[in-house]
Amino acid sequence: MQKLTLLDGRQFQITIQRLCHQLIENHDKFENSVILGIQPRGVFLANRIITELKKDLPAVKIENGNLDITFFRDDFRRKEGLLIPSSTEIDFIIEGKKVILVDDVLWTGRTIRAALDAIQSFGRPEKVELLTLVDRRFSRQLPIEADYIGIKVDTIDSQKVIVSWKETDHEDKVILLSEK
Repeated sequence: MQKLTLLDGRQFQITIQRLCHQLIENHDKFENSVILGIQPRGVFLANRIITELKKDLPAVKIENGNLDITFFRDDFRRKEGLLIPSSTEIDFIIEGKKVILVDDVLWTGRTIRAALDAIQSFGRPEKVELLTLVDRRFSRQLPIEADYIGIKVDTIDSQKVIVSWKETDHEDKVILLSEK
């Protein structure tokens, strides 16, 4: 296996800060905007985004939550074994609001399609945007594109993008694994 580091350390943090500045440019004081992290790994990025936004906008309350999509996926019945969903934590209605969906890696688009279905349980949003740390271009199976992108990576299906988080993996890093 060949391992290539795409982001780590200070570069990782700068990328998150840049994403936050883009959000501030488009959502100003977040009066009508909410941030939803897609379970499980998008929640880590969403939490980092919220933390950074609070540094820049300390007086602003930004509604945010976690969205589980386990039973909205089009492949959930095909998986072997018992499915264990994560929790959905949304204590507000998204009716008429601008929703920013957050996930760590955008690959085929199927996770985002499932998230779009799942948020309908909480109302009809005015608009939905997507923020992702890594956009794996050229692998999309559905016509879904991110509005906010940390880095773009041109990959083939046999390659893997792995995002490590300090909270669970003891370091912030994005690596690309390729067969030699």
